[in-house]
Amino acid sequence: MQWNTSADFAPLVLFVGGRRKHKIVRTLQDAAEVLMIDWPLDDGEEYVAAVKACADAVTGQAGMHELRELLLSAAREAGIAVLSVIADNRKMAPHMAA
Repeated sequence: MQWNTSADFAPLVLFVGGRRKHKIVRTLQDAAEVLMIDWPLDDGEEYVAAVKACADAVTGQAGMHELRELLLSAAREAGIAVLSVIADNRKMAPHMAA
């Protein structure tokens, strides 16, 4: 798995520190950094599952789709607002989730 390519990861914007602090997650490296550096909580079942999926993606044992879904679950658990881009019939449309 390559750390810095975004081909298999639909972008997410995570609002991790109030209105002005956001992180854009486009790659496996971005996901790892936000989970390890910027995450407001270092516990919680969904957070632990997302960290494990990130480690598994690094070793090729998990896919980016699984990591993305677990990252969204962990964000919900931590109360982090998320802006995601979801492909819809080959068009990109913004989608807000909390």
